[in-house]
Amino acid sequence: MTTTDPRRTLYPPIEPYASGMLDVGDGQQLYWEECGNPAGKPAVFVHGGPGGGCTPNYRRYFDPSAYRVVLFDQRGCGRSVPHASEPDADLGANTTWHLVDDLERLRVDRGIGRWLVFGGSWGSALGLAYAQKHPDRVSELVLRGIFTLRRSELDWYYNGGAANLAPEWWRSFEKPLPDGFTGDRIAKYHELLFDPDPAVHLPAGVAWTTWEAATSTLVFSPELVEEFSEASFALAFARIENHYFVNGGWFAEGQLLAEAGRLRDIPGVIVQGRYDLPCPVTTADALHRAWPEADYRVVLAGHSASEPAIAAELVAATDRFAS
Repeated sequence: MTTTDPRRTLYPPIEPYASGMLDVGDGQQLYWEECGNPAGKPAVFVHGGPGGGCTPNYRRYFDPSAYRVVLFDQRGCGRSVPHASEPDADLGANTTWHLVDDLERLRVDRGIGRWLVFGGSWGSALGLAYAQKHPDRVSELVLRGIFTLRRSELDWYYNGGAANLAPEWWRSFEKPLPDGFTGDRIAKYHELLFDPDPAVHLPAGVAWTTWEAATSTLVFSPELVEEFSEASFALAFARIENHYFVNGGWFAEGQLLAEAGRLRDIPGVIVQGRYDLPCPVTTADALHRAWPEADYRVVLAGHSASEPAIAAELVAATDRFAS
């Protein structure tokens, strides 16, 4: 668990050289873009949430002279359409296995044989699910802030465990709930987020995403909280996340850990913040025990990929796999 020099930083900002919309069926159009070197090593960035969408900073974890980087917004979020914040949003065709199939469609559409899969938080779960279903299509895995949607992980973050470390933000998270509520907050939030009344679903969306933003970095980031509080983003993000969580990600309990043996022949790196509140280190530790061949890096950080120690390890990993 040797760590990399935390002064190592992201590559400079870069613009895409190609972008478009991919029709994946079910009335869904996914935004995609490519940046870096068109003749470089293919890599795909799998964003978190689910529902987070991609940002320009996500292009910067790869050497642009060495990588052909594909980024895309998953169903219902970012620049993909229809957007989950719309009044008639239907998430019936938005599941883990739809997204796994979307990744395959995108790979084929872009004419790629194998690619490095890079994902953090929910992106680590989707990356694992994709690699376990299509191991022959994955050249390497770079995963951060490990999340496998076990019930214990969801309860830790949404039913009171993490509240012990951020009580002031937990009170904000509980504000939309009935006074004295002691039941399953994920289930109750589902009612609020999908209530047709904007006076109900909008405050619930902002409370849900603010809780995540406030607890995702070791050093509190007011800028991240402000970004996550934008109403349209917050509602789509919260609705999609909650939709996945009430359904357990459409995984059998512990499935991603139980099937980690399928990753044996895939070179991998696991990067984990020691003080990650949304995705505690216990899950990364469990994945490493199930997949001991992976290089496991635990650093002094929280959850966010942008934290210096995490970013340094992620860039070091992609640099290592560039050739």
